[in-house]
Amino acid sequence: MYKKLLLGITLVASLLIFLSTAHAKRTFVTIGTGGITGVYYPTGGAIAKMVNKKKKEYGIRATVESTGGSVFNVNAVMNGDLEFGVVQSDRQYQAINGLAEWKDKGPQKDLRAVFSIHPESVTLIAAVDSGIKNIQDAKGKKINIGNPGSGQRQNSIDALEAVGINYEKDIKAESIKASEAASLLQDGRIDAFFYTVGHPNGSIKEATSGARKVRIADITGIDSLLAKYPYYAKATIPISNYPGAQNDKDVETFGVKATFVTSAKVPDDIVYAITKEVFDNFEEFKKLHPAYSTLTKENMLQGLSAPIHPGAMKYYKEAGLMK
Repeated sequence: MYKKLLLGITLVASLLIFLSTAHAKRTFVTIGTGGITGVYYPTGGAIAKMVNKKKKEYGIRATVESTGGSVFNVNAVMNGDLEFGVVQSDRQYQAINGLAEWKDKGPQKDLRAVFSIHPESVTLIAAVDSGIKNIQDAKGKKINIGNPGSGQRQNSIDALEAVGINYEKDIKAESIKASEAASLLQDGRIDAFFYTVGHPNGSIKEATSGARKVRIADITGIDSLLAKYPYYAKATIPISNYPGAQNDKDVETFGVKATFVTSAKVPDDIVYAITKEVFDNFEEFKKLHPAYSTLTKENMLQGLSAPIHPGAMKYYKEAGLMK
């Protein structure tokens, strides 16, 4: 009887040690995204879902956090509050080079690129009764330029300054999240709002489908801006995405790319696992959002300013995407 009891205790102890060890080996990672109506949030969710399907194999459990956007995500990744973040390509460039919000902090040397995702267009959504048909018409209007900590705020400022409009003096600038701006536009509390986002977008569909007539304004006359900053490029928004908009042709504008970043301190095996799951399930990933329709494996390695994380590089070399 004593031997059986001793054997039972030994087995229970062994099981507890095994479970404790298994639990200790599981790594929890968090992906910072953006507002829930944008493309960042479902992008982070899709990546987390792919990784979590293989949690027994990799020992990784990924979660997604809705955040204030690119600047917040860079800072949180650098602080160790997030392991990964979705960040506009211009913000990645500025962070690694110690520009804009990072001018005082200096270059964020531990920032690492993993891959690029979808193109994002700087979009100016305006009420028809505001008279804004092009960004040049924005002077004197009440316009939301985006919340502090978002990537789009600097895009808005850059675009306005490129056409000679000072956002502090020449417009009445609001600083709310773009995801909240559609209702303010429809309520008549603002004349227009900027949103740097992949298309189609739910918030813009909401803005263009209300009782107040809305158009998407062209952003042209910005050649000096495109020449100055390597991360900006001309873009076109297909108006077929927004049947409620009062436009009769596609919209001319410019844009950046969404990118997936991490820290040099995140272990190689974790970054490798996430990169592998996205690229090995590439066709499945592309189907998750219309904004991904133009993705190729090759262009997912473009628009990266920070050094590529060694874990991601390992996969790219194995897959023949890099030498």
